[in-house]
Amino acid sequence: MAIKRNKVVVVGAGAVGSAVAFNLVVQGICDDLVLIDINRDKAWAEATDLQHSLAYSNRNMNVRDGDYAACGDADIVVIAAALPFVKGQTRLDLTEKAAGIMRSIIGPVMQSGFQGIFIVITNPVDVMAYYVYKLSGLPARRVIGTGTALDSARLKYYIAAVMKVDPRSVQALCLGEHGDSQVIPWSLVTVGGKNFLDILEDNRDRLQGIAIDQIAHNTSYISYKVMNAKGATTFGIAATTVEIIKAVLNDENKVIPVSTMLQGEYGENGVYVGVPAVLNGDGVKELMECRLSQREMAEFKQSVALIKEYQAKLGEPEDFGNAVHDPSVPTRNAG
Repeated sequence: MAIKRNKVVVVGAGAVGSAVAFNLVVQGICDDLVLIDINRDKAWAEATDLQHSLAYSNRNMNVRDGDYAACGDADIVVIAAALPFVKGQTRLDLTEKAAGIMRSIIGPVMQSGFQGIFIVITNPVDVMAYYVYKLSGLPARRVIGTGTALDSARLKYYIAAVMKVDPRSVQALCLGEHGDSQVIPWSLVTVGGKNFLDILEDNRDRLQGIAIDQIAHNTSYISYKVMNAKGATTFGIAATTVEIIKAVLNDENKVIPVSTMLQGEYGENGVYVGVPAVLNGDGVKELMECRLSQREMAEFKQSVALIKEYQAKLGEPEDFGNAVHDPSVPTRNAG
């Protein structure tokens, strides 16, 4: 009996795409890994370099470069293609040029017969995930943006650093845009099961130097400092993307805050935004609708409005008529 092999294609073999590929190889996540890039020599070089690491990896894999025909039987296509970072730009400033990149990619991928799951990294990721959903005609549950998953990991790190605990002991998430308008629902943050704000209140003498505004600032803006210094953020987003890939390939039903379509949740419709979602082999199984304070909800609404503004700027390409709306994704209320 033939055993089904799983396959991941990474489109964009630059700093981020190659970091994703390296994480996939090191962790042995998939059976087949294909790298595609507009610069075919770059894709070949990265794939070849990865092949040379297989003897010291924890499993054998088939790693190669390829073209869009390789997407036909892929389980996941990761879109990591992007323009170089320019100092002073925000993610939203990239919208029009990033949309052009998406148009050049999605057509050939879909022509290959691809019916798997897209994971979109390209910024502005919320707007681009929506655009890929519209261009591809796939159900919304099968087009996932990395969203606020990385922001949430950063938030956990900074809280853990000031508390001097393991980041994995922190439960925290960011909502809304993967960008400057993201929202931290402090009312939901816990450390070891105890509300973080209560911890600060109960330990004023010991923890009086902790400022949540500074934690929020670091979470939202540290990426610009990193990009100014090294040109891109790579390791964090690569680990984030691979966590999403694992949840899908292993059918984990894992909750990760990703960019996905709201269809009535939080009183919003027709917008891709970062919210906690249950991910499994079908993509987005269901959304977790958090109970937010009045202030948190107001900030979230502002973030959603900004994303909608940039979604609207993209217009409606002819292919949008093929988009499949997906009312089957349920919602679970979360405290």
